[in-house]
Amino acid sequence: MSTASRIPASLADLAVPVDELAPYHRNPRTGDLDSIAESLSTNGQYRPIVVNRGTLTGRPNEILAGNHTYKAAKQLGWAEIAVTWLDVDDGAAAKVVVVDNRTSDLAGYDSVLLADILTELPDLQGTGYDQDQLDQLLDETALPAPIELPTDGADTGSAATVDYLQWGYMQWSSTRVRITQAEVELLDALYKQFVGDHDSDLGFGWHVLNEEHHAEEGAVA
Repeated sequence: MSTASRIPASLADLAVPVDELAPYHRNPRTGDLDSIAESLSTNGQYRPIVVNRGTLTGRPNEILAGNHTYKAAKQLGWAEIAVTWLDVDDGAAAKVVVVDNRTSDLAGYDSVLLADILTELPDLQGTGYDQDQLDQLLDETALPAPIELPTDGADTGSAATVDYLQWGYMQWSSTRVRITQAEVELLDALYKQFVGDHDSDLGFGWHVLNEEHHAEEGAVA
């Protein structure tokens, strides 16, 4: 990949040699360099890093925001990186470093919207997510809304709600249903018996869907 494709034309005038920069001397942040490097390789540099000229600190060309982007760029062998400049004292520099990290920590997500966006992409390359993480996100956002059960005034309904909603769920494809304590105990007993008979749980789902279902039909008949 050429330098031109790494740094878009809108940032080209801000490019400086990577070797002229230095990481912040006391950066408390740790970063996932592999994910950042993947993003740089896929997306290029879409925003400049922030560098302190160091006139007031005695530490020239010190990075305040984007330390891990700089390290990932070096890891990829980039010769240049786009920079915006400040010239602040030690106190102001420290605040920039801390607040840049802290605002990321305080941010949140609309998980349903995030899952929709990731699902619509042709691939996950350069997003920071892999398929397992997307599947987990889809699992978390696919839960049905809580079911409100009526109460008879003696907390029976509330107890039933807790019993029904907190014991577990079954899922196949994108369908997920809640199961009760009694259903969990029955499945657990069937599972233990199946593993004891077969020394493996391979085929347990098919066993439950077929043999147990047909056994129930025979009992009814």
